[in-house]
Amino acid sequence: MGIASEDPEQRDAARRLAHRLGLPLLTSPLDRSTIALVLTAQRLEIRHPGLGSPLFVDFVKGAMGYRRRRGEGRQQPLARAIGLKGNICPTVLDATAGLGRDAFVLASLGCQVLLLEQSPIVGALLEDGLERARQAPESAPVVARMAFIQANAIDWMAKLSTRDLPEVVYLDPMYPERTKSALVKKEMRLLRTLVGDGENAPLLLEAALKCARQRVVVKRPRLAPTVAGLKPDFAIESKNTRFDVYLLRKRSKNP
Repeated sequence: MGIASEDPEQRDAARRLAHRLGLPLLTSPLDRSTIALVLTAQRLEIRHPGLGSPLFVDFVKGAMGYRRRRGEGRQQPLARAIGLKGNICPTVLDATAGLGRDAFVLASLGCQVLLLEQSPIVGALLEDGLERARQAPESAPVVARMAFIQANAIDWMAKLSTRDLPEVVYLDPMYPERTKSALVKKEMRLLRTLVGDGENAPLLLEAALKCARQRVVVKRPRLAPTVAGLKPDFAIESKNTRFDVYLLRKRSKNP
């Protein structure tokens, strides 16, 4: 994988990004066999031979723009699992941010969300999407409630001081995507290559349970086993997804 610029005006930005990510700067024209992060005049995107179209983060248009305009509200399963009701908007640490889609939904519902992503490449896509969303009047108020840090979530959570602990930790560890959509399958395969297969999910859950003040929410396929076999206090299901909710009581380590 390397970094390329499609727009001549983006060459310096591409060079800086290549240095930051420790990837080669691609100067020759891309062919169909090349996997590359490409800076265009509009955005940063991944081009991959297995993808029908580039992968990028867009909070303004597309599916996320539709969800923002539609306003599914606090009765959707994700919002109920996080604990949104009445005027309650807990602070949320999304420890497996990925492309930021669930975090954007929570921020659109009023939550302050801190996003952590371990993969520098996925993090670069996410940063680009957030920056473009800040420039759009319709999405700027939502992303104003979102902050991003590229970090190993397990290590980062372990170093938090008591006063900085979030009310809710949200986990969406990687798992095999069961879908009839070939495009989504290809996208998930690429993300799995970049972020891993979720083998550290038990360690993530352990760290989250020590970090959250009120609850930990784990997103799973509806019929998948619980992470590490740990039974949640309750679960909220939708057609294909289940949110396992672990409630935190007062403990000496996390007053």
